[in-house]
Formats: sequence, C-alpha cells, structure tokens
Amino acid sequence: MASITTAAEAVARIAYLSSDAILSVQPALSTHSEFSKHLHSYSSSRLPGLVAKEVPEVIAIRHNVDPLLSAFKPLRSGKLVSVTTSSSILLPSIPHLYKLAQYPIVLHVALHPFNSADYSEITAIRQSGFVFLHSETLQEAQDIAISAHALAIRLGKGVIHFFDPANSARDHLIEAEDRDLVRKILDLDSVRAAQLRKDESTSLYVDDGRRATVTEETAQLPTEGSIESGSAKAAPRDIATEKSSTEGASSVGSSVRESSADSRQTTSSVTSVGSTITRPVTSDDIYDCITSIWAQIARATGRTYRVFEYTGPEDAESALFIFGSTGLFVDELGEANSTDEFANFGLVTARLYRPWIGSRLSQLLPVSIRRIAVLEQIRKKTTKWGPVLLDILTSLRTGPAANASPLIVGHQLVYIEPATVRQAIRGIFQNLSSPTPIQNLEVGSSERPQQSSSQYALTQPKVENAYMKILDQVFGKRLHVANRLDAAHAGISATIAASPEFGFGSLLARHDHRRRFIGEVKTAAATHDFVTDIPQSWLSKWALSAEDAQKANVIAPDVISRLSNDGSRLASTLLESKSLFFKESQWLIGSDAWAYDLGNSGVHHVIASGANVNMLIIDSQPWSERAAADEARRKKDIGLYAMHFGNAYVASVAVYSSYTQVLEAMIEADEFEGPSVVVAYLPYNKEDDSPLTVLQETKKAVDLGYWPLYRWNPTREENGEPNFSLDSERIKQELEEFLRRDNHLTQLMNRHPKFAANLSESYGTEVRALQKRKAKDAYNTLLESLYGAPLTILFASDNGNAESLAKRLGNRGKARGLKTMVMAMDDYPLEDLPTEENVVMLTSTAGQGEFPQNGRSFWDAVKDTTEIDLSQVKYAVFALGDSHYWPRKEDKIYYNKPGKDLDARIAFLGGKRLADVGLGDDQDPDSYQTGYAEWEPKLWQSLGVDNVEGLAEEPPPITNEDIKIESNFLRGTIAEGLADTSTGAISASDQQLTKFHGTYMQDDRDLRDERKAQGLEPAYAFMIRCRLNGGVATPSQWLQMDSISSSYGNETMKLTTRQTFQFHGVVKSKLKSAMRGINKALMTTIAACGDVNRNVMVSPLPTRSAFHRDVHQVSARISDHLLPSTTAYHEIWLKDNDSPDEKQTKVGGDAIVDKEPLYGPTYLPRKFKITIAVPPHNDTDVYAHDIGLIAIKDASGRRLEGFNVLVGGGMGVTHNNKKTYPRTGSMLGYFSASQIHLVCEKIMLVQRDHGDRKNRKHARLKYTIDDMGVDVFRAKVEDLLEDKFKEPRPFEFKSNIDTFGWQKDEFGMNHFLMFIENGRVEDTPEFSMKTGLREIAKVHQGDFRLTPNQHLCLSGVPDAQLDTIKGLLQQYKLDNLHFSGLRLSSSACVAFPTCGLAMAESERYLPELITKLETCLEENGLKQDSIVMRMTGCPNGCARPWLAEVAFVGKAYGAYNMYLGGGYHGQRLNKLYRSSIGEEEILGIMKPLLRRYALEREQGERFGDFVIRIGMVKATREGKDFHENVAEEESEGE
Repeated sequence: MASITTAAEAVARIAYLSSDAILSVQPALSTHSEFSKHLHSYSSSRLPGLVAKEVPEVIAIRHNVDPLLSAFKPLRSGKLVSVTTSSSILLPSIPHLYKLAQYPIVLHVALHPFNSADYSEITAIRQSGFVFLHSETLQEAQDIAISAHALAIRLGKGVIHFFDPANSARDHLIEAEDRDLVRKILDLDSVRAAQLRKDESTSLYVDDGRRATVTEETAQLPTEGSIESGSAKAAPRDIATEKSSTEGASSVGSSVRESSADSRQTTSSVTSVGSTITRPVTSDDIYDCITSIWAQIARATGRTYRVFEYTGPEDAESALFIFGSTGLFVDELGEANSTDEFANFGLVTARLYRPWIGSRLSQLLPVSIRRIAVLEQIRKKTTKWGPVLLDILTSLRTGPAANASPLIVGHQLVYIEPATVRQAIRGIFQNLSSPTPIQNLEVGSSERPQQSSSQYALTQPKVENAYMKILDQVFGKRLHVANRLDAAHAGISATIAASPEFGFGSLLARHDHRRRFIGEVKTAAATHDFVTDIPQSWLSKWALSAEDAQKANVIAPDVISRLSNDGSRLASTLLESKSLFFKESQWLIGSDAWAYDLGNSGVHHVIASGANVNMLIIDSQPWSERAAADEARRKKDIGLYAMHFGNAYVASVAVYSSYTQVLEAMIEADEFEGPSVVVAYLPYNKEDDSPLTVLQETKKAVDLGYWPLYRWNPTREENGEPNFSLDSERIKQELEEFLRRDNHLTQLMNRHPKFAANLSESYGTEVRALQKRKAKDAYNTLLESLYGAPLTILFASDNGNAESLAKRLGNRGKARGLKTMVMAMDDYPLEDLPTEENVVMLTSTAGQGEFPQNGRSFWDAVKDTTEIDLSQVKYAVFALGDSHYWPRKEDKIYYNKPGKDLDARIAFLGGKRLADVGLGDDQDPDSYQTGYAEWEPKLWQSLGVDNVEGLAEEPPPITNEDIKIESNFLRGTIAEGLADTSTGAISASDQQLTKFHGTYMQDDRDLRDERKAQGLEPAYAFMIRCRLNGGVATPSQWLQMDSISSSYGNETMKLTTRQTFQFHGVVKSKLKSAMRGINKALMTTIAACGDVNRNVMVSPLPTRSAFHRDVHQVSARISDHLLPSTTAYHEIWLKDNDSPDEKQTKVGGDAIVDKEPLYGPTYLPRKFKITIAVPPHNDTDVYAHDIGLIAIKDASGRRLEGFNVLVGGGMGVTHNNKKTYPRTGSMLGYFSASQIHLVCEKIMLVQRDHGDRKNRKHARLKYTIDDMGVDVFRAKVEDLLEDKFKEPRPFEFKSNIDTFGWQKDEFGMNHFLMFIENGRVEDTPEFSMKTGLREIAKVHQGDFRLTPNQHLCLSGVPDAQLDTIKGLLQQYKLDNLHFSGLRLSSSACVAFPTCGLAMAESERYLPELITKLETCLEENGLKQDSIVMRMTGCPNGCARPWLAEVAFVGKAYGAYNMYLGGGYHGQRLNKLYRSSIGEEEILGIMKPLLRRYALEREQGERFGDFVIRIGMVKATREGKDFHENVAEEESEGE
C-alpha cells in the first residue's frame, strides 16, 4: 500500500474517494495548491472513487473568484461535494457559509501562512453553523478527513476540517488508509441516500429555510398528550434536510455552549407505533454521530479520538489548552525531565471545535487541575478576550461546579522558534503560577518568518501580458497603472494594493495632486520670480492645455527645458514635480474576480463617482467551460453594468479576435472624459495555456455572441452619432435587452442590415432540438403518401463518403419501394429511435477511432443511455475506414471503431440485426466500395426487396469533369449563389468552379462544434488567392492588399508557398467587394486555383538584377500566355450588372458564347504548376512542380540564355494509398528562352489530352509521365513543338532556403529579405508586423517580393533611402534575424482552422514544436545550422513537405507521420520514418537524433544526408520508390 507523506496528500486522497465533485481552490490554475497536485494526479489516472458513480470530478478554481459559489449547483443536484483550500478564502466566503452549512459539504482547510498558521480565520466563522473538526498530526489528518465525510453524509451537515500543514511536516510516513475501511465508515447506504436529496432552491444569499434534519421513529405510547422527546426515547430513522416551516427551528450553531443539556425539542402529538418526527440536527446528534464514527475507526485500527483530547499526568495541577499548532509543545512536554518546573503539565486540545460540547471538557480534565493556560494562535485579534478562552470560561465556570473551577489565564500564541519552546513554556508556567497572572500575555515573537508568506500571493498570469503590451505600445511613458502588482506601497499588502478600491483611491489622490500643481503653475505664471520672462509665457501656454493630453504632453518637454535653464528658486520648486507636466493615461487593471461582488467593489465606486479613470478588466472564463452554465455563479457583466449608469465609456474587446478594435477602444477610453471600462476577453484554462488554445476559445465566444465586441460612448449622440458601435456579428440576450430599451437595437439593425438576422437571434437561444424535430416531421409528412416498409438511413461523415453512400442507399431503397429517409445522425431526434422499424447507419472513421463531427452527439447519447428499448428495431451498420491508417498493432482497434462500437451498442439496447456490420476498407481494390458491394445485397435480402424487377438504371455520380463541361466556361450558378442571402455558402458545384476564379469556400473549424450546438450553419467564409506572377508587388499594391485584409478578411495576410497573397475569413457578402479591390490594385485572382495553370513562381532575390529581370519577364510571358480566356471572371466579379452601361452581351437567345483556345470546355484534368529557379538557389523547389525551369546564363554570365526543363514533379499524396506518391521532376532537356512559353504550352496540352480524367487521385502530370514513360512524353511534346530538346546545360544548386538579410546587386540597389514565420502577416501585442510593413510601403520606392518559402524581400532600396528603411525595420522589429537555423528553414501550410482538408494543426503548431527543440539545438551547438523542416496538416503537400530533410504530415488531430532524408537542395524525396506519432514521441526522436547529428556528422554533411548514411531511412530515388523500404512497415489490417 502506498505511503502518505503530507497531511495535504492524506486529505486530498480521502476527499477524492469520498466525493462526487471536489473544488480544488488554487492560487492560479497553473499553480498547484498543497492539495491539487494530488487531486489532478488521481483524476488524470482515472482513479475510481468510492462515492462517485464514475471518476470524481476535480474542478480547479482560482482562490480570488468567489470559489464557494461553485459548490451550490452540484450540491443542489444531489452530489457530495468537498472543497480543498487554504484559509485565505474563508472570510470573503462568509455570506455563503451560512447556507452551505445545511448541505453535506466538507471543507478541508489548510491554515496559512505556512510555518506561522493563523487560526483567526477559523474563530471568525465559528458561528456559521458548520461542524468544525481539527487535526494535528499526519495520521490524524487522514482519520479526521474520513470522519468529516462520514459525518457530513450521515447528518447532511456541512463540516470544516482544518489543520496546520506545517505542524505535521516532520511526522513519519503513514500508510494510505484501506479503501474497504473508508467505504465501511462512509456507509454507502447513507451515501446513496444523501445523493438522492436534491434541492430546487436557486437563491444564494436569502435564507430559503433549508435545515439539516433528523427523522426519528418514536416508541409505542398508550396515551395522547404532550410528550417530551427526552422521556419517550426516539430511535433515529433517517437523517435528511428539509425546509423548515417553523420560525424557531434552527440548526445547531457555534453559540450552543450549554450542550451538555438535552437539546431535543418537545413535541405535542398523538403518537402510535411507527409514527415519526422530523427535527433539526442538534449538538447531541453531532456528538453521537462523531463518537460512533470514531468508535468504528478505533475498532478497525486501535486509534481512538475524543471530542477533547487530554495528555499528561492524571494528577497534574496545571494544563495547557492549545488552540493552534501543538507540535513543538507536544515534543517539549514529552521530553521534560522530572526536575523541569513544567514536568507535571497536562495538554488539552479540541478535536471537535464546533459545536462546543462544554460538558465533555469538564468530564475530561483531572480533578487535580487547578490552573489552565489557554493558548490561542490568533493573529487578528479583534476583542479583548479570545473566543476559545470565553468558550472554556463558559464551560468550566458555569453550573454547579463553578466554585471549584480552576484558574483560567488567556495567552496569545504567536510565532515560536523551535529553539525557544522551552523558554516559552517556562514563561507560561511562571505567569500561571503568579499571584496576579497577566491575561492575554503574548507568547513568542510577533515577527513572522520571511519564508512563511502565503502561497496564494497575487501574480499576473503570463498569458495576460498581451493587454499590458498593448497599453505600453499605445501610451508609452504616459501609462500609469495605479494598482500594478510590482508597485511598492509602504505598509500595504500586495492583495490590498491590487484591489480596485485602493487603486481608485490612489488615483483620486493623484488627480488632486496634479490639480494643485496646475494651480501652482498658474500662480507662478503670474509672478515675476523667474530670472527671465521666458518661463512665464511657456507656463501660461501649458496651463491653458494642462487637461488636454495631446497638447500638454507636446508642450511639457519645452516647459521643463525652459525651467531648467532659468535657475530660479521657483523654477527649481516646480521641477521637483516635473512629471506632473505630463498628463498620464491612468488605468486600473483587474480580472474577472472583480465581477463576483460588483455592488460592493471598487468597480462600482469608480463608475458611480464619474471620475476620469480608465479600467481594463480581463475576463479569463473560457467559452467551453463558461460559468453561465452554472446559475449559482453570480458573475456580473461589468460592461452592461457600466452602460446602465449612462456616464461611462464601455468597450468589450478580445485581442485574439480583433487587435485593431482593442487599439481603438483603448485610445477612445483614454480620450473620454469620465469613467471608462474596457472589458477584455482572454480565455484560458491555465495561465500557461498556449496562444492557440486562447485563440480557439476566443473565436467561439465572439462568433456565438457570448463575448460580443462593441464600443459604447454616451457622448456621441451629442454629435448626432450613435452611442453604440458593434464590432462583431452576434450579441447576447442581456445586451440585446439593454439596446432594445432605448431603441438602440433597431438603429443598429438598420445600420448593419447584413447582421440583422444574427442580432435578432440572441446567443443562448436553444433551437437545436426544435430543428431536429422539424426536420424529422417534415420527412414523415413527405413519406406518408408513399407505400412500402419504412427505412431510416443515418450517416456520420467527415469527408463526404459516408454521406454520399447514405444518399445512394436511400435512392436505391426508394427504387425498391421502401419509404426511405436520409439524415445526419446528429440531426436525428434520438427519442424517436425506439419507434423506427428499420434503421441503417453508415459512419466513417475520424481521428483516433472517433465518430465524425456530425455523429458525435448521437453516439454520445446512444453510448450513455440505458433508458431506450430498441427491441422492436431492426438495424444494420456499415463502417468506412482504413486498415492501414494506424500501423502499430496496438492501434488496430481504431480501424472502423465507430461502426463496430455502434453495432455492438445498438445490439446491447435490444436491436435486431438485418445484417452483420459491414466494413469498408480504403486498402481494398475499390476502396470501401469492395466491402459495400458485399454488404448491400445482404441488407436488401433481409428487407425482402432483393429480387425487385424493373429497377431503373442509376445515373452515374456527377464528377468534376461534368461540372466543368456544364459550367458554360466557369460560370455555373456562381452569380445566383452570391445573391442568395439565406446562407453563407454556395452550392457544391459552384464551390468547384470558384476555385478557377481564385477562391475556395471554407468554414472555421474552430467554431464548427459550437455553431452546430447552437443550431447555426457552419461559419462559412472564403479564401481568396491572388495570381501574382513571380511574387512581385508594388508598394501601392501592398497597401491595397493590407486594406483588403482588414476591411474584408480576418485582418491578416498569408504569404503562400506559391509566392502570392492569400486572404482568409472573407464572408460571402464581402467576396465581390474584395475581388474588386484586388482588381483595383491592377491584380487578379483568375486561375490562382483550379484545373488550370496557376501562379508562375520565380526565385525572388535579384543578386544579379539584369539576369533576374530577364527571367521575370519570361515568367510573365508564360503566365499571360497560359491564362484562361473565359470572360466569366469579368462578368461575375467586376461588372456592375445594375448599370445600364454594363449589360451582358448575349448571342443566340440566352446563351453566352465563350471560348478557351488552349484549355477547351473541360480545362485540365488537375491543377498545373510552373516554377523557375535561378541557380545556385533552388528556393522555388523546382523539382516539385509540373514544369520546373532552371535558368541558364549566357556566355557573359549576366543575361538569360535559356532553360533546362523538368516535368512531372508533384506533391499530392493520399495517406496509406500506395498508388499515390510525390514525385520529383524528370529532365526533358534544354530550350531557348525565346521559345520557352511555347514549350510550357505544349507540355500542358499533352497533359490536357492524355491526363486521367476519371480518377482525380491519378490525374496529375506526374502519373501521366510515369504511365507513359519520360521518353514517350518527350516525343509527344516535341511533335507538337516541331522541334527537339537539346542536352541539358550544367547547373548547381546549393540550397532551397531563403538568403536572409541585406544584399546589394550589380547596379548598387539594396535588397532586404526578412523572416516572416510561415508567411502570416498580422499585428499582435508582441509584434506589430502588419503595421510596420504598412508604414514601410508608404515610403518604399522599390518592390515587395514574396518568396516561395513564405518570407518577404524589400527589393530595390536606393542608398539614399537606406537609413529610412533600416530605421522603420528596426522600429517595428522587422530586422530581427536572430532565430535558429531550424526556424529560419521551416515552413508550414495554413491547415486549421480554415482548410477543409486539414487533419492536424500546422501553421499554428510548428512554431511551438520548434521552440521545444531549440534548447536541444543550443546545447548541441546546432543553433545556427540550417535544417529544412516542414509541416502540413494533410498529405496534399502545400508546403512541399516531401522534399524537406525532416517533415511532419498531419494524420489526425495531434498525430503526424514523420519523414526523414529529403535533400537539402530540394532534389531528393524523403521517406516515412514513423507513423501517427504525437508531440512526446516527436521530441523523443528528434532530441537524441540532433545530439547524434552534432557528434557524428561529417564535414559539410547535411541532416538529410546524415540520416540516410547512419541507416535511419533509405534514400528515395524516385516517386515510385517513395513507399518502398520505409523504416516502419505498415502491418496488415484486420
């Protein structure tokens, strides 16, 4: 059995075993208390409790957010609750304690400060109605913790178990108490009875009459009359709680001191056999119950406990009664010699402190006792006589024995060093023996030891630094935070100094000081006491603008300068307060802890005062664990509270949603004359949460209206402007009601008609169940007119396969005469399942054997229910999965796990199988269709419809080729879809066509779950990709792109691996405006995506400008030559169809005649990509594209002559499908620069005519070449060219990464290549990158060149402008290149949250992974070494991972395939090393490998070559070899 080392560990274990829910009160969510580390260890290991039906719930909660509020909800739902906390929360929680005392709750309280515990928090709450138990040693802590829970369960009373953790710190280890003994003492029958007692109360502070009661069975009585319960002994029958209807009935309180008398009430009734009485629990009940519990412990363990404990001689004349830490006294008295004057001392302690059973104390003391010294360890003494002293006096000096009672002398016990204990006891003895003893004598030193400060000190969470940094950025030296934690306030504790009350008071004093100073300046300006008249004029000028921050702060330096030069005594006096010449931006900063007692806090005082004070209040409650779910947590909406006052500026902001809005709000708050409240959202579960977690939580809260973004300025209406500005699309109900009151909501909806639907449907509206019911009823109505057996088909699908299969099955069922209904599982009302006759369920497999998104809620409900009977339901299940997806044997259970689990669960609930579960396997010859073809006939046979004659032939599924040919040259119904305001989406076929126009429809996957739960459609938005030849943009184009991202997108720009701009988060209503904005910048998006030639890439760094210019001109010629000719783009996006001058020209009726000379009506089979590399830099990954052109110089070495031509490169792969693979380009030969655009055309035409149009996974040029052979392909191209390729020219590549820093070309122009991690251009509190680049674009005279590695080059900077550009780069930290070589060489695709194909994080995770590796790099001397690392969220390979030296490709959320051995020059593919590994395994592989590389590499050996040489992976020679000889063979599936 495990050993217990500390009292806190012992208590935590017992609380965990004995509770349904444990509130773990902690200094911070990421900082453990003495209890919480043990509790979270038990919880994370899924250790079962004894009381909870499943694993007990451990709820971490910060100590300063009114933690006991969280106890009411679980208690009222019948749960047994315990709290582990320090004593610091007790006094602020007094309003709750009186109510909680009537519930079966246990508070385990560790008295702080450590080593100097203060018992005054216990005495201060002694009259709260709780039972108080005290433990002193490690063993007692465990036993008394058990006793506390047993008592609470049996009596339904609240119990506080308190102890000093330092008192037992030196105790020997003890064994953890046997679970069976704990179970026996708790009495599980009593536990279940307690859990059944639910309470419908909702009030928190008003007494609702609830009392802990006892129900008794009375003995048989022959007569009627008035009977005292004491005379007719009542047998306890049940302990319960009820709401008393009698005014006088009350629970036992600490004031019951005369409890030796019978405290049962009398009753008057007609009593017969079996009658019962119910009455409040009394002190006698508590005494009887606790002694019974201790008797059980004694019988089982031999350890005895009593209400009061006495140790010492039976003939002792003097005794110490200690209410405090007894350890040192016990040790000293135990070691006393017979010659010591205190050798005959006895020692008394209270085990049961409340109720105080005084009669037991008098019975316990030896009759020889003549003197008692009462030692109370109470630091905060508020009365002359200590509370324990009064208790003892009452017990021993009242009643018949009062005359013979001993002398009682009170002492105050403060801090005692171990070395001075003997001296302290002597002093007590001498005082006690004195003829005139001193009452309230202080024993020990009042100076608390330095190390004993409370563990619950206030600290600002690191994650909250974001808002502090923004304040610093905006206000700089003007910023004054009155209650900042690091400020020094003499004699004031940090807790008080950080409070809003203290901060507000200090600001008022500061205001008064500056007001007096302004008066002094005005007086000085009117005198002639200066040496010259110059200071007077400046002081007068300043005084006129003293309250105008902008003007005063501009003038202040000049005023100070003039006074410094004057030298007069008056000038020196004014300069002593020179800081007051500046008008500060004054702020109070607090957390959501300020929202829990708003009416009595400094927040109320600030707002009500009307003073010009700014408050920033950071709310950290995550959306996913929002306190709104617990009605008992009365957290106030401070923003709404302030708006109701009418005199305050109010803003609701979220830095991870809109950085710009935060800046606007802070500036407006500072300018507002009066109180300003900025409530700022920063959700986190722990203070060290990753920014990614904070971002995801913020997005959910803002999108769903839980945290609306707005600004409220009550002075705007004076200027005819609206007071309220909404900066997000959805608001919550309380805010809506406020706005409706003054008609603000109507005005808001009129100003933002596109938001009207969202505004009128408040956050929190429960519509999901109603939607399910309506959908089901609509289906039923439709089916009523049909004949045949009913067949309900439910699907769960992530990638669309299961959904398509379900719909096809439904159509086939209808053809067979069945009444079929097809729905997503989560759209189906589960309560109807028992009424179905035939149900078929199809599900794919997501993540680690999980249900797809639209089936999870259905599965959770089916899995947990035991209340539905499916005995009348016939069912079948078909599952889709990949038997090779999880290669390790232990992970094989995940293959088709959702379908298997669902089949087993439905059978368990009584369902009758129509057919055995079908298993579709992606590894089969026809993928999942192989298994499906075997399963479907069995289904029809079971339903009796297998031999139906005359079945119509099924139409073939619509393919991309069908969509293209029917689109009328890419028009489709895009224009109609854009005009449809009922949805944020467009049709499936239009989604394919808009790709040709440069835009993809996506949805925010961070919000998908929550929006679905709210009954909302996904957060649809569009990604726009520009077509930017060679990645070159002018400064004016950069500014236009910046504006588009802010006005129409998500305020960020993505520089892509295809060397262009990409915008995310563009909603449908803004899509056309964004496209027009791009066109206005003389840029386009046509053919940036789709089955056409896309953006032509070029090496970005022009170290040889003439040569580079030649190359860029060729790239432009190729790009223009291969551009689609359709006019659909202009008609849909650029024409104003409402204008009479912009009418479409139609020929032949309503048909628009168009043509595509190169592409034809079906365009290409798949995407087509061209890139140009300029040796020695392969920074465009020339081997990875359909056409790779390697620029060759002429004989002079300065100009372009021609190109070596590579074909057949490509990166797209499907996991575990060995028919798909990446491929590096094959060399065709050399061609001159003048003809190269025609070479590209003919290559593209051969692909157009010979590419696979039936299987899109096999449609890229790489497969065409491998199917055809390089020589045959070359011949076909040469036939079209009517010319031959020449032998390739020699060339050399040295790297495929960017060359950072400043470089100068042969014409003397300067170029700076800056690092932009993963291409994301945005502003953050730490880095104002977007702002900095915008400022540079305003003055830059050259170009912006985007690199294929997602970085940026400022090109063409003349020497005359060099200092200006360098200054701006330095100002905005854009010149920082002090990153590790690994980080500089890294790249990642977008992945979550916008990419619909992503299986795992990429852009948001790779920086974190690199950070965790950089310490290892530093330790091994590799910090500056370039190692190419890339990450993608799926195997489509947008960041070209297959060429990286080390790559991670997403396979499921948090799981990646790891590839090693790519060529540093981008010339060789890598090889699979490990499959489906998480971060822990990645770090476990990479750190030793990096150490080994540092020690064993050869001179100049690159990492990719090294891992091949040492045998970790085999070299990949060509694409068809990619899946061969992998380091981790994929084992066979089931």
